[in-house]
Amino acid sequence: MRAIRNGVITEVRGERLDGSRVYFCQVVQNPSDGAISQQKRFAAALSVASNLLLTACKVVAFVFSGSVSVLSEALHSVGDIVASVLAYASVRVSDLPADAEHPYGHGKVESFAALAEALLLVGAGGYVLYEAIGRFQDPKPIEVDLALWIIVATAVWNVGVSSYIGRVAEETDSEALRADAAHLRADVYTSVGVVVALILVKFSGWLLWDPIVAVLLSGWILLAGGRIAFRTFESLIDRRLPEEELKIIVQILKDHPHVRGYHQLRTRKAGSQRHIDAHILLDDDLSLTEAHDITEDVEDRIRAALPNVHVHLHTEPYQREREHRREEHGDDVHLTPSDDANL
Repeated sequence: MRAIRNGVITEVRGERLDGSRVYFCQVVQNPSDGAISQQKRFAAALSVASNLLLTACKVVAFVFSGSVSVLSEALHSVGDIVASVLAYASVRVSDLPADAEHPYGHGKVESFAALAEALLLVGAGGYVLYEAIGRFQDPKPIEVDLALWIIVATAVWNVGVSSYIGRVAEETDSEALRADAAHLRADVYTSVGVVVALILVKFSGWLLWDPIVAVLLSGWILLAGGRIAFRTFESLIDRRLPEEELKIIVQILKDHPHVRGYHQLRTRKAGSQRHIDAHILLDDDLSLTEAHDITEDVEDRIRAALPNVHVHLHTEPYQREREHRREEHGDDVHLTPSDDANL
């Protein structure tokens, strides 16, 4: 049968020329996996090039200004370089097909890369906080004008790059790119904070504005890193799919005319790859071929409804399995609406 991803069901039939039953769906496919991989790689490469350029600009701004707020920006961008390189490497590896030693693919490489990016953010935030506290004790004069223009220019550039990478991350469901986009968005916000600090110092002459803003920026960086780490950790320990996606899967099982019930529905995510397995109950008198065709149809519907999904369904006889579960386990399966009405 077909291995269908990212498609849309357009037609369902149920006949053979010999009169026997067969159930399948006709699917229109979205862009190929190859095109999606290419899109992810381009976005990751753009991030690397952009961060190299921006970091060089911010280092120049720090050298000329001596501002600890600008230093926080430069260090943040150094972390962005490492993060974008990790994102680029991870999307290349995660898109490799499954092999004998990695039968579930390489999707979790993206999760590890995202976790590394989060730790980089936390480290950068901690260092900025340390430097800012030192400036409270020993304020130093700073040069504002050149640094101000450089930070404004880099912030405007980052708005465009982060928006593009964020859009690609949502379209391809890439955890590494999503973390990279969060990195760059945090860079935009911290740049705005640095601009505010430089303007306050320029017009008030009070040097403590610089470390005050740096402390606030370090808090923002630490918070952003913590959020990414928490979300990625949940993926690494195989948290189930989001509730809205579970509802889609359950609805497909309930709506299928030949699925009498289901149980042991389990889901998880590895990077952008979703893994779904469940036991479905079919009529006891179906032939092996008919049961196989129905199972393939259910799997195709799930693949059409969710992107980057691997589905494994185990077929069981309806009446026999219900009796077994009642006798051995003292419970029952989840019934479809048609079966609920017949109880």
